[in-house]
Amino acid sequence: MVKPDGVAVRGDVTYWFLLLWAAVRRGGLNNPELLHDSVLQISSRRRINSLKMGNCQPTIVPYEEFDVVADIKGIRKACKGFGTDEQAIIDILANRCSFQRQEIKQAYFDKYDDELVDVLKKELAGSFENAILAMLDPPVIYAVKELRKAMKGAGTDEDVLVEILCTATNSDIALFKECYFQVHERDLDADIEGDTSGDVRNLLMALLEGNRDESYEVDEDLAEQDATSLFEAGEGCFGTDESTFTHILATRNYLQLQATFKIYEQLSGTEILDAIQSETSGTLKKCYIALVRVAKNPQLYFARRLHNAMKGMGTDEDTLIRIIVCRSEYDLETIKDMYLEKYDVSLKDALKDECSGDFKRLLLAICH
Repeated sequence: MVKPDGVAVRGDVTYWFLLLWAAVRRGGLNNPELLHDSVLQISSRRRINSLKMGNCQPTIVPYEEFDVVADIKGIRKACKGFGTDEQAIIDILANRCSFQRQEIKQAYFDKYDDELVDVLKKELAGSFENAILAMLDPPVIYAVKELRKAMKGAGTDEDVLVEILCTATNSDIALFKECYFQVHERDLDADIEGDTSGDVRNLLMALLEGNRDESYEVDEDLAEQDATSLFEAGEGCFGTDESTFTHILATRNYLQLQATFKIYEQLSGTEILDAIQSETSGTLKKCYIALVRVAKNPQLYFARRLHNAMKGMGTDEDTLIRIIVCRSEYDLETIKDMYLEKYDVSLKDALKDECSGDFKRLLLAICH
């Protein structure tokens, strides 16, 4: 049996793979009824969260005419003989949800006694290969692989840590920790603590506690109190008390933070992002800005990340893959809307200009 590589990423997607991971650990890959029950629970949860969180739309949904036998035969044919039919691979994988792609991986192994990931590694190359392999990982496994890659070797890619950890829910954090250990046989907390330092380490460790209030309640008195505390910890004093910023940004719910930011601007005459720009620097500033922007509008935050990955010299393909693949089943359609509204150009047009070949065709197919 194929050993599952991981689990999920954020919001509904995380819950989806939490159920899947639980099913897998109970032998679910050999128990279709258990997996079917998990999918029903996931669908119900997604509908509830859609009502709570507003109109967050995915670009990839379960393929209604899914035929796993036809799909594995199509992929097998695309990889056999002289050359590879990359478009056939794109047409299948970019139109199947992650759960269906896991079924494809398992069915491919069962029929051909060959790991689909290994087959595709031999056939594909470059960013196109990386994106296809990312799609074949359940999103959380892919996320914990990205976390490990960000800390492995000389130096630390703190931008990746910020993007993943500063946008994670409490359930994401718990899942990251378990899956990180399952995949890497290492402790995520220990690795983060060892690879970062100072106030950045303090903030990331606070986020790893997974203690954010995730209710939708707003306490106006607390918002006023927090706004005053933030002002006194930054603009209102000599130096900056980072611990106050860290505690508030890492523990309050997003609606509460929005109320706090509004009162802060009334109190100080300065927008909270401008205050952070002037009071902090380096990676800590990036962390705080990410947390503020996610609290205000998560989909706009990801739109900004995509734009930054494509502006200037060169293109950050890893960031494009991470966001487009991982958000495709949650809110990528809404991210596309935010991108168009913010930059007056569609995300697909931006990708057409910055990417090329099969990699471009795959990303455009995921975006739909």
